[in-house]
Amino acid sequence: MQAKQMMLGLFGSAILGGGVAVGGYKLLEPAPRTTQTVLAADPNVRYTSAMRSSTYAAPEGLNFVAAAAAVTPAVVHVMTEYAAAPQSQQRRRMQMDPFLRQFFGDGGEGQGQGEDREQRGGGEGSGSGVIIAANGYIVTNNHVIDKASKITVVMDDKRRYEAELVGADPNTDLAVLKVKADNLPFVKYGNSDEVKVGQWVLAVGNPFSLNSTVTAGIISAKGRNINILRREDGMGIESFIQTDAVVNPGNSGGALVNLSGDLVGINSAIASHTGSYEGYSFAIPSALVSKVVDDLLKYKVVQRALLGVQMREVDASLAAEKKLANLNGLYVAGLTPNSSAAAAGLKEGDIITDINGLAVNTSSQLQEQVARFRPGDQIKVTYLRGTTPTTVTATLRNATGTTAVVREPTLAASVKYEGATLSVVPTQLQNKLDIKGGAVITGIKGSNFRETGMADGFIITRIDKNLVRKPADVQAYLDQARDNSGALVEGVYPDGRKSFYPIGQE
Repeated sequence: MQAKQMMLGLFGSAILGGGVAVGGYKLLEPAPRTTQTVLAADPNVRYTSAMRSSTYAAPEGLNFVAAAAAVTPAVVHVMTEYAAAPQSQQRRRMQMDPFLRQFFGDGGEGQGQGEDREQRGGGEGSGSGVIIAANGYIVTNNHVIDKASKITVVMDDKRRYEAELVGADPNTDLAVLKVKADNLPFVKYGNSDEVKVGQWVLAVGNPFSLNSTVTAGIISAKGRNINILRREDGMGIESFIQTDAVVNPGNSGGALVNLSGDLVGINSAIASHTGSYEGYSFAIPSALVSKVVDDLLKYKVVQRALLGVQMREVDASLAAEKKLANLNGLYVAGLTPNSSAAAAGLKEGDIITDINGLAVNTSSQLQEQVARFRPGDQIKVTYLRGTTPTTVTATLRNATGTTAVVREPTLAASVKYEGATLSVVPTQLQNKLDIKGGAVITGIKGSNFRETGMADGFIITRIDKNLVRKPADVQAYLDQARDNSGALVEGVYPDGRKSFYPIGQE
C-alpha cells in the first residue's frame, strides 16, 4: 500500500512538473508576428509642438532682443532700376576687376563697384539703407544706388516710397536718399571711436532680399584698409570696422549697431571668393558717416580736408633703416607744398603718433581722423622728432591749398533762348537714358523752335559735332551756327526715342 501511494505521489509530481514546464515555455515563447510593428517611445524625442516655458535669461549685456527690436523698423530695403546699357558697357561691367570679385563676387552683379549690383533681367538691384531722421533721410552705400534711374525704398512694415538722391560720395562709398514721409523710425548715431575689438555688434539688412535680417558678431578689427575704394586721385578713404557678423549681398547700406541699438557703422563689403559670406565683413565707421552725411545735406558735396603729408607706415625694416626707437606711428616721407602740415611746422622724417589724442599707426587711421573735419577746422597733431614728442595745431586745407568751402559743381540754371526754356537734365534721367549732361527744351509752341518738329521734353545731347553738357551750350553752339548754313540738333526723348532736327537749313 505504501508502495502504491508512493507511486501515485511520484506520478502526480511528474504531471505537475510537466504542466509547469509547458506553461513556462508558453510564457517565454515570442509573440506571433502581426502586420503592424509597435515601437516603444524614445523618452529623449518629442514633437516640436510640445512647447514648454523658455524663461532663460541671457547674461547681462548679451541680450540682442532690445537692440534688434529698436533698429529693425529703421532699416529699409533699397530697390534700384537701371536703364539697359550698351553691350560694350555691359561687357566692361562683367569684366570686373578680379580684385573686386573677392569682395563682391560675380553672380550677375557686374554694375561696377557693388556687391548689390544684381542685374536680374530688367536691370534691377537690391540693397539696404538706414533711416537717420524721422522726416525721411536715409543713408546707404554709393555703390547700391550708383547710376540708378529709379530708387524705391521698402519699409520694414512694407510701405513703399520712391526716393530722391540727395547726394553721394564715391570716396567713402556713401549716399543720402530722401523720401516724402514723416514720423519715421530712425537710428541714432553711436560713437565708433568707442567700440572695442571683441565687442558684440548686430548687422541689420536685407541679404538676398530677405527683409529685416539680424545677425550678430564681434568687432574683429578697426581701421582696416582693403583697397576697395581705389581711385586714380588717391582720395578714397578706407578705415573699415571689421566684424564677423554674417553679411551677404543685399546687406550693403545696412546698419551695424551696438547692443544699445546705436549706429556704429554702415555695412559696405564682405571678404569673399564666392560673393557670399565667408567670415569677415566691413563697415564704414559712424564718425565718418555722420560727417559725410552732414556735408551732403548742407553743401551737396563733401568738404574734404587734407593734412598734406606723404606717409609710410613704420615697420621693422623702416625702423632699422631710419634708426627709429619704436614701431608706432607714421613716418612723414614728404610734404605737399602749401599744405596744412608744412604750415604747422612738420618736416620730413617726423613720426606722427596721434591726431586729437587718438593714436594713428596706419595711413587709413590718419585719413579717417582727418576726413572727419572740413577745410578751416583745426586739429591737434602729435609727432616725434627724434625722441622728443611735440603737439602742434594744424589748420586743415582743401585740395587747392585753401580753407574755402567747396561748392557743388553746377551745370548752370535754366536758360531762355529763342522763346524756349532750356533746363538741366535730372541725374536719374541721365542714368536712365545713359547720357551725360544735355538740356531739356520746353515751351516750344511759343518759341522760334515751333517749326522744327520738336516736342516739349526733348533732350538735346549734341549740336553738329559738339556735345551738349549744359543748357548754355545749346545757346552757344546755335549762335555759332548762325554764320553757317544751319545746324543738326540731336537728342532723345524721356521714353528713349532718339531723334534729330535740322535748324536753319533751307
